[in-house]
Amino acid sequence: MIFGKAKIEPGINLIFEGAIKDDVFPPAKFGSAGDSDIHLEVLANWNEDAPSGAPEGGFVAYLRITAVITNQETTQTKSVELLPHINMSDNLHYALNVKLPGKRSDTYAIKFAVSPPRSYDLGLHYDWSEEVGSYLIKSHEFEYKNLDFFEMSNSSRR
Repeated sequence: MIFGKAKIEPGINLIFEGAIKDDVFPPAKFGSAGDSDIHLEVLANWNEDAPSGAPEGGFVAYLRITAVITNQETTQTKSVELLPHINMSDNLHYALNVKLPGKRSDTYAIKFAVSPPRSYDLGLHYDWSEEVGSYLIKSHEFEYKNLDFFEMSNSSRR
């Protein structure tokens, strides 16, 4: 279930989606499918406007992506950090199995924060700083409301 798409500088496509929970190893880090309602994902890939050397369609590593999930019925919230992992259909992406803060039948809003890596996590060569700047990306927020995960949360992949 894709609920948003965005393009950010420097040449990055973002796709925000919810999927059926899945087994991701280790489950202690990525959320157990049995204890979750959905698999929350953000795909981050270089596009045709990316800087020199960035492979179009390639995974953008070292981003920090968090999501605040708000139950629109009760205002209960839950904050999670999406973590990089890999599968056969999306390849590398940021995601997490998540237990919703309320009933599966409630509607939800999700606010994503897409942030650059911490300064000690990624080095920037001189040529990058000359062409792009002294950062990988600038911080962005995206919010999606009235999300219905009922059918998805009651489904299984296997």
